[in-house]
Amino acid sequence: MLIRDVTIEQIQSIGKHMDELSELLIQAVEDGASIGFLPPLQLSEAVKYWGNVLSPEVILFVAKINNQIVGNVQLHLCTKQNGGHRAEIAKLMTHPQYRRMGIGRSLMHKVEERAKQEGRSLLVLDTREGDPSNHLYTSIGFIQGGRIPHYAKSATGELHATIFYYKNLD
Repeated sequence: MLIRDVTIEQIQSIGKHMDELSELLIQAVEDGASIGFLPPLQLSEAVKYWGNVLSPEVILFVAKINNQIVGNVQLHLCTKQNGGHRAEIAKLMTHPQYRRMGIGRSLMHKVEERAKQEGRSLLVLDTREGDPSNHLYTSIGFIQGGRIPHYAKSATGELHATIFYYKNLD
């Protein structure tokens, strides 16, 4: 089921969105998303994280339904002299109640569009092996570039592999 009334917009200031973004992060982590945090994620940790996200090289997009944030993704522009052609996609998440509705795909299309506007021709990302996001990334043209075992720890202490993906935008 696709939702047609989703709007994707860039957030340039976390301030008024702090509560919604923090709640989204907490819900995603509680639902098992491998995005750098382990459950239970405390509100103070989520607030601390969002307070430090934005910078000139990080572009944040949110997905909204009825003016409520239900997803987000970040585009990290490489600032190294030899990396001005690439960017990393980070922290793609959709609220558990709104998954499988095309929100993640819409966010990915928006971030790819912005990467092209920024003159980037290569996107990279990583995700835990076996997560549903692997299917999304391959379905929109990302290619598996490698696998690192024992990369990320789960809440149970188990170590999981991560898959690195890339996509040429040319």
